[in-house]
Amino acid sequence: MDFNVKKLASDAGVFFTRAVQFTEEKLGQAEKTELDPHLENLLMRADCTKNWTEKILRQTEVLLQPNPSARIEEFIYDKLDKRLPSRTTNAELLGQYMLDAASEFGPESPYGSTLITVGEYQKRLGGAEREFLQTSAATFLTPLRNFLEGDWRTISKERRLLENRRLDLDICKARLKKAKQAEAKAAAAPDFQETRPRNYVLSASASALLSEEVDKAEHELRIAQTEFDRQAEVTRLLLEGISSTHLNHQRCLQDFAEAQATYYAQCHHYMHELQRELSKRTDAGGSSGPSVTPSNSSSNKPGTLNMEQMQLPVTGTRKAKVLYDYDAHDTSELSLLADELITVYTVPGMDPDWLVGERGNEKGKVPVTYLELLS
Repeated sequence: MDFNVKKLASDAGVFFTRAVQFTEEKLGQAEKTELDPHLENLLMRADCTKNWTEKILRQTEVLLQPNPSARIEEFIYDKLDKRLPSRTTNAELLGQYMLDAASEFGPESPYGSTLITVGEYQKRLGGAEREFLQTSAATFLTPLRNFLEGDWRTISKERRLLENRRLDLDICKARLKKAKQAEAKAAAAPDFQETRPRNYVLSASASALLSEEVDKAEHELRIAQTEFDRQAEVTRLLLEGISSTHLNHQRCLQDFAEAQATYYAQCHHYMHELQRELSKRTDAGGSSGPSVTPSNSSSNKPGTLNMEQMQLPVTGTRKAKVLYDYDAHDTSELSLLADELITVYTVPGMDPDWLVGERGNEKGKVPVTYLELLS
């Protein structure tokens, strides 16, 4: 392997000189060039952004994946640029256990059929959770990681370079100051021109050398100042980009909140449907109360809407935007497509979680959580 000994020695010398300057500054034995107040403010803002981004990222990871071992596994796969195998959610696993148990107890038995119903909805909840985790990772966690592992590393590199340029500048300032002090001291020394001509010649030669040393120090100072100013400008431009980072993270935060809203709306809808299914099974099993006809039972049951109720006078009609696709489960409901506009209203005695929706000649119940009501 080829080593450039001169360069290695030069780099070691520069490192040592910077270390001495840094130590003397800390001990108050050397002057330090202060950065521009605007640049200092940008540095503080950048540090604040980095620290809080790390905290928000870590806590979001804990929220989405409470299992530390699973988080470590995901981290390792991410560093190895490998795709993490699809992991079954806890709700999906519970649903599968229920379905397996139902096959043991007998699918036709009351307990077995109930296990099947609840198990299917648990698997739906698990599927919604997996989709929420994937969406959150792509729209929120990944941009935060990209900032910390990409933009912030670049900023940190340029900041270190700026600090080195600042140390070099202060070293040049100190060197020039010492050279001028030596020149002034030599100029104030006794003149031996008359008594000792030879000493005078030596003194003039030393004075010329000191003057040359001052000129060299001034030249190095100008170069160091130019490099420092250039690096300060580069660092400033990078730090001012933190504002666009905030805007990007703001959009990511909105996407994360939207993913949460979608997930919780799906969970609410699935659980509401599960409650209805279980309620139907309880009613079908008989009760000690007076018997009623199916039509009367339907009309008195919360959330149930028959055609007679749909013909009641319409009040409070308004437009609504559909947020997510919805498939009707029976003829009393109306299927929906995301982003379409429909007319909605309510009727007396109707479950507050539902509205009557109209699209042209079609009419039926629609879940409120799937809608954005417009003024």
